[in-house]
Amino acid sequence: MAIKRDYYEVLGVSRGATGEELKRAYRKLALQFHPDRNPNDPQAEARFKEVNEAYEVLSDQSKRQRYDTFGHSAQGTPGFDFGGAGFGGINDIFDMFFGAAAAGRGRTGPRRGADLRLDLRLTFEEAVFGVERELTIPRAEGCKACHGTGAEAGTSPQTCPQCRGSGQVRRATQSIFGQIVNVASCPRCNGEGKVIERPCKACGGSGHRPGEKQVRVNIPAGVDSGSQIRLTGEGEIGPRGGAPGDLYIVLQVKPHPVLKRQGTDVIYELPLSVAQAALGDTVEIPTVDGPEKIEIAPGTQYGKTIRVSGRGVPHVRSGRRGDQIVYVRVVIPTNLTEEQRQALQQLGGISGKPQHIEKGFFDKFKHVIGLE
Repeated sequence: MAIKRDYYEVLGVSRGATGEELKRAYRKLALQFHPDRNPNDPQAEARFKEVNEAYEVLSDQSKRQRYDTFGHSAQGTPGFDFGGAGFGGINDIFDMFFGAAAAGRGRTGPRRGADLRLDLRLTFEEAVFGVERELTIPRAEGCKACHGTGAEAGTSPQTCPQCRGSGQVRRATQSIFGQIVNVASCPRCNGEGKVIERPCKACGGSGHRPGEKQVRVNIPAGVDSGSQIRLTGEGEIGPRGGAPGDLYIVLQVKPHPVLKRQGTDVIYELPLSVAQAALGDTVEIPTVDGPEKIEIAPGTQYGKTIRVSGRGVPHVRSGRRGDQIVYVRVVIPTNLTEEQRQALQQLGGISGKPQHIEKGFFDKFKHVIGLE
């Protein structure tokens, strides 16, 4: 009887080799001694089987522990099915080089339902403070006549005779490496492993019918146009018992008549008369929380910014609110009465020379919003 060589010696690795080191050694030797590369060479074929037997044991953690403890006495002699379903077939080599997807292995069983999308419009205030909405979602519901199975009442889906319930079919082809087994979804049952001989008349065998569902959704404070909310499991139901998809709610915010949003800040442009800017005043401005009075200091210049703390938009995660930034715009009258004209002349300032302005409105605006 031939004496078995040590498995670590067969693969040319140390006893402390990692799984990746074992895999690299196996790849190299399996391709080197493959019978297709060494036709009519019994020694190469025997070496190829020896390499596969060693890797089968050492790549399995439990088998490797038993081998390290008891040696060959703890192992049977694994059979080697060249190109068959057992370990060591050419598909295993392709799996290691290209992954399981290259061998055509896919997921079987009932398919997941489709995801749904719903566009939802909010007012400016609803986006700022959040809101709870009840929505009607048009989506398919399980057929009551067949209870979602798709089969006529009194019958049930049967095991697919083509794939025998696996949902997969295998096709063997020859290559320079030998026999390659391609695994694909079964065309008869579409990978579900079941076929319906007598489809339900109410739903045509689909297992569902058109319907709708009421869904309550909480819109958090601080959302903006383009924000999405996902409701897990509220999409289309899966065919014949498959898991439902998800519902994605995409938000669109209506513009406010006078307020604009800049991140978590709210922008408002305040028109003032020349007298209000020059003499100062207490004016009422709109905010998302309602009207609020602010003080205008005497001598306020065109483009001055006034920050109203805590009157902005809450941050979606932290809840911390931004500010409302008020930009002063001094309105110059175009049609003056004679009295107004004389009053302005008494103020002076008509000298034929330009007035000195430290910084213009647009420069201040860009500085505040971070554009410079």
